[in-house]
Amino acid sequence: MKIVITGVTRGLGLALAEAYIKAGHSVIGCGRNGPEIFDLRMSYPEHSFTVVDVALDNKVALWAVDVLGTHDAPDLLINNAAIMNRLAPVWEQGDGEFTKLVDVNLRGVMNVIRHFVPPMVEAKKGVIVNISSGWGRSVSPEVGPYCMSKWGIEGLTKAMAEELPEGMAAVPLNPGVIDTDMLRSCWAEGAAGHPKAEKWAEIAAPYILQLGTKDNGRSVTVPAA
Repeated sequence: MKIVITGVTRGLGLALAEAYIKAGHSVIGCGRNGPEIFDLRMSYPEHSFTVVDVALDNKVALWAVDVLGTHDAPDLLINNAAIMNRLAPVWEQGDGEFTKLVDVNLRGVMNVIRHFVPPMVEAKKGVIVNISSGWGRSVSPEVGPYCMSKWGIEGLTKAMAEELPEGMAAVPLNPGVIDTDMLRSCWAEGAAGHPKAEKWAEIAAPYILQLGTKDNGRSVTVPAA
């Protein structure tokens, strides 16, 4: 199976990429961190890893041209790349930091959809999984921009699900609570009581693979470890 994943240099994206490689799938990933992408290339030379900032449409377009010129349309597209806002009330969020979050968490997903989904639609096959959050279905104080972005992912994905041809699926996925750098930025040491990304991927990776037309437009959550 050909699997495209954004945000593969750390956290959930890295854990999923390594789990799918271990399972024998072909992984095509991107991330913003050059040294970490280089390390992935050295560790997994038979797979494809590229430095791409998904917030930049022209960079995503070039990446897609390169990928789709070498590979067929992906069987599975996972929009994982995202950032967290600085913890503060909504009215204290600066324009620059808010714009940066929107660019990655919303425009970044849209950029990837724009350039990778058309060949999937043409082939009338494939699953698009957009990583949402518990904060895409509920809210908490001081993470308002992040909540907004993930609520947006839910709406965007559900709308796209109604537009896809029969045989395809778009699914908003809440990964659950995982001990990652992003969670630690919110909960500090409180994150330590939750599973690490590598342990989470043992359940999440096969769970995502079984998503299909039956799940089109349905908000789903990775089962707890």
